[in-house]
Amino acid sequence: MTTNDQAATAAPSFAVHIPDVDLEAEPLTPEQIVSGTPVVTGKVLWESADGKQLRGIWQITPGVVTDTEANELFVVVSGRATVQVEGGDTLELGPGDAAVLREGDRTTWTVHETLRKAYHITLP
Repeated sequence: MTTNDQAATAAPSFAVHIPDVDLEAEPLTPEQIVSGTPVVTGKVLWESADGKQLRGIWQITPGVVTDTEANELFVVVSGRATVQVEGGDTLELGPGDAAVLREGDRTTWTVHETLRKAYHITLP
């Protein structure tokens, strides 16, 4: 087992009820907003000792925004969105859907209903 593996496994086990997690403001930059008045909130529930892995909850209200993605696996808990990956697929997302975004993917999120997801991000 490597040092990074040991750090990841040293964290305590936990459980949260995702709909009830209190989230904190994560303001968008004006350049990210294409239309509407979307609001982003989130909460990191766990971070590896080296800061390269994050697990948490993220939410966005209706609107259209752009983003450059990290290496991420997430599961949608509530809400609906269409995510267009530049030069790639269009992802239709709703409750129970799992998705993977690649590091550097440029995306446009059209959020139809406030979307909440649980995620795991791996940073380079």
